[in-house]
Amino acid sequence: MIKYHLVTLGCQMNMSDSERVRAVLDGLGYIWTDKEEEAGLVGILACSVRQKAIDKVYNRISKWNKWKDKRNLITFVSGCLLPADRDKFLKLFDLVFPMSELNQFPDMIRQYGVVTPFGLEQEHSSEKEVIKKAQAIPDFVSPKKIEFNTGKKMSELNIHIEDFWDVEPNYASNFEAFIPIQNGCDKFCTFCAVPYTRGREVSRSSEDILNELKRIVDQGFKSITLLGQNVNSYGLDKGDEEISFTELLEKIGEYGNQSGKEFWLYFTSPHPRDMGEEVIEVISKYNCLAKQIHLPAQSGDDNVLIRMNRKHSVDKYWQIIHAIHKHIPQATIFTDIIVGFTGETDEQFQNTLKLMEEVKFNMAYIAMYSPRPGAASSRWSNDIDQEIKKKRLHASSEVLRKHSLVYNKKLVGQSRKVLVKGQDRKEGYLSAYTEGRIVVRFKSTNTKQIGSFVDLKITSATSLSIEGELIETWKD
Repeated sequence: MIKYHLVTLGCQMNMSDSERVRAVLDGLGYIWTDKEEEAGLVGILACSVRQKAIDKVYNRISKWNKWKDKRNLITFVSGCLLPADRDKFLKLFDLVFPMSELNQFPDMIRQYGVVTPFGLEQEHSSEKEVIKKAQAIPDFVSPKKIEFNTGKKMSELNIHIEDFWDVEPNYASNFEAFIPIQNGCDKFCTFCAVPYTRGREVSRSSEDILNELKRIVDQGFKSITLLGQNVNSYGLDKGDEEISFTELLEKIGEYGNQSGKEFWLYFTSPHPRDMGEEVIEVISKYNCLAKQIHLPAQSGDDNVLIRMNRKHSVDKYWQIIHAIHKHIPQATIFTDIIVGFTGETDEQFQNTLKLMEEVKFNMAYIAMYSPRPGAASSRWSNDIDQEIKKKRLHASSEVLRKHSLVYNKKLVGQSRKVLVKGQDRKEGYLSAYTEGRIVVRFKSTNTKQIGSFVDLKITSATSLSIEGELIETWKD
């Protein structure tokens, strides 16, 4: 029995990609293990967007390569990789390949000299013989590194992405799922490396997206998230051959009404430049389209936004916020903020705090700026002192906590439908989230409730979470 272990770093897109990687390895006959020390095949889906994530890759491969002195082991890396990181990994990992070439992964393993469990099973139908043969596999043959199109240009990174999407994923959950609807980005924000790790925007077939969604809704999935680097530019690369993002949401909404199934549909991430009022109007029309909007602002200052090449203004951002308040006033609003971007003055940072004070975000993912090789801003001076960045991070976090606490306190005494996600860190409690993705816990030890909708009465609130109690006894 040959086991494998996969480490996934980075964003939800990498998490979704990992489900397809696992599906391929499961199809080859490998067995998943939570313990990497038990595996004969170990890999990482890396993230070049953050230096901390790349540091974790180096720490992991250093440990794995030491293990090779004592036992057979093959290593691989894929995911969001900048060319500079990819070149360095070629010297450390056995296999390095872009995610779009996942369909070639089985051949890469075979060419490396590994007999796959599936291949063995084709030769021997007896289960005992298969296991015996697998345990007797000789040392991995490694006459040379196997390199597969590692020098790809940005325009070539997505050539085989449709083949990747054709892989039916091995979902990590039986009630939550990610559905990729596009890959790559054409925006070229100066702080971002994504166009250089995933290439230019390519939209997935809407027919395939809808087929995947219908299949998993029929299987009982309750929470589904459409994924893309810039979801609301979906279809633009296809011209008249594909529907728009608004039309895609409309079709999903119609299916939600017709199916009789209860589920929440989310999407991430939109870009303010392409976010029109028509998207918000569609969300307001259908119960299955969750009333939660993640709208990255990055900064509240126009000059900083220009240096970031965000291609939207603070005024444009406010137009979208006003449209949300008009059509779906109950919606929660999440955002992304970068503090300490190159050249950011105290006054410009105060403008970001002003935006946060006025919008009153329910959640903000706030990061201190750090340059990434390949992104345009990496050529500029990283001129904001680290201590200043930390102070700005703290100040913006305090604003977030203040307004999220006010919102959460208003929920106390109200009833809310929530999706139970798992056991809470507090013993005797389960963790869940509302349609607006506000984290909530409630007293229960009935794990059968996980993956189900239940009704709670909210009893207390903190700045980033709430607590409730079951309104009535949950039934199997």
